[in-house]
Amino acid sequence: MKLPCSLLLRSTAYCALIAFIPSALAAQDAPPMARAPDEEGGEIIVTGSILSAQQDSIALKRAAVNLSDVAASDAVGRFPDQNAAAALSRLPAVAVQRDQGQERYIQVRGAPNRWTSVSIDGIPMVGVDEGGDTRAFRFDAIPAVLLSQMVINKSLTSDLQADAIVATIDLRTYSPMDRKGLHVTGDAGYGFMDLGKGEQRQASMRLSWSNDVFGVVVGGSHYRRKQLTDNREVGAYDASGPTEFDVRQYEIERWNNGLFGGVEYSPEEGQRLYAKAIFSEFNDNEQRNQYEFRLDRATGGTRSQDSGTLTGVPLRGTFNFGEYRNRNYIGTVGGDYKTDDGLSASFKFNYTRTENATFLPLIQASTSGANNLSLSYDNSDPNFPIVTVNGPFNQASLSASGTILIAARQRTISDSYTAKFDLSKEMGDLTLSAGGLYADRDITGNNFSTANVAAIGSLGASVGQPFNINDYVTNRPWETTFPLGVTLNYVDNGAMRDDALSLLGRLEAAGRYNPALDIPASDRYAQRERTLAAYVMGKVESGALTAVGGVRMERYLMDNSGTVVAGGVGTPLTFTSSKTDFFPSLNIKYAATDNLVLRLAGQRGVSRPAYGAIRVGAAINDTNSPGTIGGGNPSLRPEYTWGADASIEYYLPGNGMVSIAAFHRWVDDVLYQSQAPVGSDFYNFGGVDRSAYLLSGTYNGDKGKLYGVEFNLLKQFDFLPGALDGFGFQGNVTLLDGSFDTPTQQNIAFQGMSKRIANASLFYEKYGISARVSYQWRSNWLDTLGGFGSGEYRKGYENLDVSLRYALNENLTLFADLANLTDEKYIAYQGTTATPTEVEQIGSRYLFGVRFSF
Repeated sequence: MKLPCSLLLRSTAYCALIAFIPSALAAQDAPPMARAPDEEGGEIIVTGSILSAQQDSIALKRAAVNLSDVAASDAVGRFPDQNAAAALSRLPAVAVQRDQGQERYIQVRGAPNRWTSVSIDGIPMVGVDEGGDTRAFRFDAIPAVLLSQMVINKSLTSDLQADAIVATIDLRTYSPMDRKGLHVTGDAGYGFMDLGKGEQRQASMRLSWSNDVFGVVVGGSHYRRKQLTDNREVGAYDASGPTEFDVRQYEIERWNNGLFGGVEYSPEEGQRLYAKAIFSEFNDNEQRNQYEFRLDRATGGTRSQDSGTLTGVPLRGTFNFGEYRNRNYIGTVGGDYKTDDGLSASFKFNYTRTENATFLPLIQASTSGANNLSLSYDNSDPNFPIVTVNGPFNQASLSASGTILIAARQRTISDSYTAKFDLSKEMGDLTLSAGGLYADRDITGNNFSTANVAAIGSLGASVGQPFNINDYVTNRPWETTFPLGVTLNYVDNGAMRDDALSLLGRLEAAGRYNPALDIPASDRYAQRERTLAAYVMGKVESGALTAVGGVRMERYLMDNSGTVVAGGVGTPLTFTSSKTDFFPSLNIKYAATDNLVLRLAGQRGVSRPAYGAIRVGAAINDTNSPGTIGGGNPSLRPEYTWGADASIEYYLPGNGMVSIAAFHRWVDDVLYQSQAPVGSDFYNFGGVDRSAYLLSGTYNGDKGKLYGVEFNLLKQFDFLPGALDGFGFQGNVTLLDGSFDTPTQQNIAFQGMSKRIANASLFYEKYGISARVSYQWRSNWLDTLGGFGSGEYRKGYENLDVSLRYALNENLTLFADLANLTDEKYIAYQGTTATPTEVEQIGSRYLFGVRFSF
């Protein structure tokens, strides 16, 4: 149930900045913060309270030469966040995309997630999620506890990768040399999910030791949750109303594991050699129980938007025990060298392997004939349609002989080798820098393939193993908080899958099933991506003014291979492309007073298409008129942008900051999905001209623009008397707008752009108590773009989380994390909220435990 205070909280998030700024500015006059890192961005490792973490984040932002926001390590640990996406969502202009309620991708400034790039310790990382359909980096595979700091660079300098239109994020790992001696830190917690009462548990530990010359750190983390997800979907809406009610419940077990280690050797000040290794994984075992009341296939009756009475309605059941896996193997060796006369040099060599795999054997059957249903439905609340079956309802009435298995599989692997070198020389007020990067990445995989279908119901008896889908219905009713109108029992998905896979083995031995067809040749691709980059940059410091300008050159090459299938015959094809680009950038920082900093920045950036989007593999139908092609579009161009940023930052006396930032991005060749003529001769082989065939895939649109303004406030209420000075506030509001054009449409909204994003946290820290109430809200946004102008929108939602800490002593702290207390319902809709296409709920979650540090 949504908390009655939600509207007040949302209003507070908007108004607190305006209401509180005057009193904060007038509170007291004290010297500015004395503690700040050096201008080169030296890392701060936070080991203290919320206040010290906030202070260090502010100091890093103030010292930076570009527009950036920072989440320091202890701020991560004191939020109820299990992965990096959840922790980053606390920063200004950051929204998250969730899967089953768990944070996965981030969207900076409301832009598509592909417009934000990611690096780990300065090495660029690329995602291969969903069969390479996105290059966006998955944050649910990176536990927050592995990181010492997360920096969102909203304006670029030339030493940063140019593959970033709105931001590039650097995730920084721990260094053992930051704390001398032996140190052990970690946590252990246990709790439960409110919906279904599944367990939630986490544990982490970091062990480090160093002296003045040598240091070593090892650590690991584990997080697991078992949850139920209630889900209702509507297939579509036609002139008569909903075409089907899709009733689902998911039983999910998800777990993340992380291991990391590092050694550092520093024989003298300014000299350092190091090696780091990271393994992280995200695992998801998902059981789906799904029933579709197929209203538009009824043999009689009436159907409308609000209600209906129908006869002969087929019921289709779909069940699975699916496995989703994402793994990262990251190894880096490097060194730094700095002399007393201002010469600095560094090098890094990195190998990264990313694997993303899905195995989703879908088992499906429908009722038929006399087993079809007579029903009525009440859809007056379209989020919760209620179905009433007229007469007896037998859940185990699906057609045994008509049962099929869809062997859905996907696996994509990226192997990347990267070398990076940087050199700088300080000459009084002038610092000159130069460097280079070479990245060589091999990507092999397939998009999500569902082509191979086995009729296990009719073929089972032929190999001595009959299969009846109804045998797996249990006597255990669904645990659900959604109204439905009929009673549904769980299915034993595990036993069903084991028996079905065993049957497939028999069918294969009998020559009745070919697993090689699970992934058609047209779905596979192999690519080699190489990037050679070099930059020159200069920084000038003159009194209160700091200016950093430079240019980055990137030579990009892509070798793209796949198989095109036409008329049942596969033809290997290769598409090779190369491009040299220049990316200038300029950042100006002016300290107008001791507490007031003004910034102005301009840059050029790029976002390259996803691997799956440009794959060569395709299936061609020459018999249609015109012919059709389903596959990739290897001739896609990257999206390019020119951008401008400006900010005003006032650093409040004591511990706080008020800032306003504005930005604008002008984007060319915006990517979108559609069906249109190929417009090239690439698929012209075998004497057939296919340049006018219709290709369903990704295309380049015309120009687009994205712009917005960010308001941010952080302040401890140290001007209040006595115990009240332990209170503090952190909040931000972002207002966004923008659109792009295609050859046939104008002013299309960007995927993922909420026009308003708000975060607010009220905390209290004193007398060993550390408590924080955190609120997040985003407005509606476009989730997916349909191929023919249709689209699915997501309704805005809010989250209320509470974190409680009590320090028993300097070594032990008890904690309680209470998340999603608004018990959100995540809603997708078509056109308006009156026609929802999906309603999903996972419930609140509660975790209790202890943190330790010795």
